[in-house]
Amino acid sequence: MNAVSTLARRIESRTPAHRDRAIDGLRALALLAVPTGHWLLGGFTLSADGAIHNASPLATFGGLAPVSWILQMLGIFFLVGGYASVLSFRRHEGSTGTWLKGRLARLGRPVLGVTAVWAALLPLLHFGFGVPGDTLRTASTLVIQPLWFVGVYTVVTALTPLCVRAARRAGVWAAAPLLGTVAVVDFLRYGPYADAMPSWLSLLNILPGWLFAYQLGVSWGEGRLTRRHAWGLLLGGAALFAALLLAFGYPASMVGVPGEVRTNSHPPSLLVLALAAAQSGAAILLRDRLGELLKRPALWAPVVVINLSAMTILCWHQTAMLAAAIPASYVGEVPGLVGAPDSVGWILARLAWMPLFAGLLVLIGRYARRFEAPWTRTGPARRTVAGLLAAGFAMFALGLA
Repeated sequence: MNAVSTLARRIESRTPAHRDRAIDGLRALALLAVPTGHWLLGGFTLSADGAIHNASPLATFGGLAPVSWILQMLGIFFLVGGYASVLSFRRHEGSTGTWLKGRLARLGRPVLGVTAVWAALLPLLHFGFGVPGDTLRTASTLVIQPLWFVGVYTVVTALTPLCVRAARRAGVWAAAPLLGTVAVVDFLRYGPYADAMPSWLSLLNILPGWLFAYQLGVSWGEGRLTRRHAWGLLLGGAALFAALLLAFGYPASMVGVPGEVRTNSHPPSLLVLALAAAQSGAAILLRDRLGELLKRPALWAPVVVINLSAMTILCWHQTAMLAAAIPASYVGEVPGLVGAPDSVGWILARLAWMPLFAGLLVLIGRYARRFEAPWTRTGPARRTVAGLLAAGFAMFALGLA
């Protein structure tokens, strides 16, 4: 405990007075929601040949859907990302291209690292330890699943200069056309003309759907989003969310459920934007209180650690769960780890396993965090090899190889 207290005081002493603790706190909260949601709402079944396959307790327990409303905090993450990008963009020196290159490199290095490592692991696990091919397919899908976010976030980050211009001209209303676009696409794909619409139509929601909260964050950073606007986002978003659920038949779960035809998140539906609006309004209204709370060193220290390991958490949390599940599959069904997630007992057992997942993530992170730092000692040849491995893994995970 003394060591922890010493570390907390050291972090506190090194924190600049101008640091916006509330923004870091919101980012940390949104980050932790990602592994918590995946670990809690993702399970495995075991086939006769010993392979594990994805399953979800939401397929049996529809009443758990409200849990996904709490754990789906990507709206907060994009909101904070937009706010932070404005501050960074305002401080940058040199060309916009140089600024973007630096921001995108910070996102790309960890993704390249985790996919390259898994590409090297696949043959070792299969030929060296006899891990079934279907298990490796399941694992690859889970590893690459969170990385879609990085791709989308890369695109919206590249649009920051345009978002800044829009915020300066229209303020908070710059996000309104994005909301309208998603509403129109949802009407076309779910409304009376749904049967005549092409299957790719839903993909048009990907960019405006996730850019919505980012644009709100940019407007916030530009000082164009006031508390009055925040109340409007909170109340309006909550009202729209309720209407879509109760009157328009949107699925209650914010994550995909096996067997369900419609999904809210891939790509984002209007329900996701309604939730993001409500969450954004609440976050802005609670900012000052959160900032005061995080002046306590014991609370501020974990926020700093989480933020410093942001991409490591995002890229490696599924690997931590798999590090427990794959060895367990050799034993057979293990409650809460490998076995149908169709009972209350499974839920209780899964909650008991989550500290192990967290511990494994911390252990993996000790070595994986090096991918977040600039690769100053990595030459062109090694980078090329890493790129080829990453591409090969992506093709395998997406069923293209």
